[in-house]
Amino acid sequence: MTIGDMFRVDGSVALVTGAGRGIGRASAIALAEAGADVVVTARTAEQVEDTAEVIRSLGRRAVAVVADVNDLEGLAALPATALEELGRLDILVNNAGGSFPKPLLETSARSFELAFHFNVTTAFELTKLSVPAMLASGGGSIVNISSAIGRLSDRGFAAYGTAKAALTHLTRLTACDLAPHVRVNGIAVGSVATSALDVVLVDDGLRSQMEEATPLRRLGRPEDIAAGVVYLCSDAGSFLTGKLLEIDGGVESPTLGLGLPDLELGGEDAGL
Repeated sequence: MTIGDMFRVDGSVALVTGAGRGIGRASAIALAEAGADVVVTARTAEQVEDTAEVIRSLGRRAVAVVADVNDLEGLAALPATALEELGRLDILVNNAGGSFPKPLLETSARSFELAFHFNVTTAFELTKLSVPAMLASGGGSIVNISSAIGRLSDRGFAAYGTAKAALTHLTRLTACDLAPHVRVNGIAVGSVATSALDVVLVDDGLRSQMEEATPLRRLGRPEDIAAGVVYLCSDAGSFLTGKLLEIDGGVESPTLGLGLPDLELGGEDAGL
């Protein structure tokens, strides 16, 4: 087997959440390019079907499923679809997630819990539901898409940053639970040029600020993360489990602060 062969996933079946755009779409397509058939799921039918069509154009099988991972009762249908339509399940990419930043005192307990649910609970539940199918197929690999803000600190990210930190540690813990037959790893993503950053990237000044704050002086591409997914899921990454790849351009601090001011003594912020 050559080094190039080690990055192949021929004959595998993957399930990728949030695959309608951005990192999820790029990861699903990359896995197909490396030889996998893919179940792609997202909330928007047009987007997820478009991803599936790209995969089919590569000569691989694809099944598009419109689903919201926040609906835990519907998650069991995803690995079931992989088994019914594609015959097995070897790879799970827990990519769906997100949360809008907010000042701490404006972050309700409800929104905090929703951020945890979307970024952690969904991955936890889908992992549990997928493992039996992986074991039946001879083993598997799970990749959780986390974030650099899970280890960095900045104002406004108490909910999202805490959730991503929890997802990172969930990765370590589930890797221990599922070894040796199912590997679990994560990717801590830096600032990546996806639609999630559209509101920022339309401003050339803000984009330049983010690039300047990144040691590699550019934003990430979805394909940068997708390449990491393929590595972790292939034989090339077969001696890794419970680990986190930091694909973030080398950042050690956030690339774009929200500019939230200090709380004021004696003002409304103090009247709690």
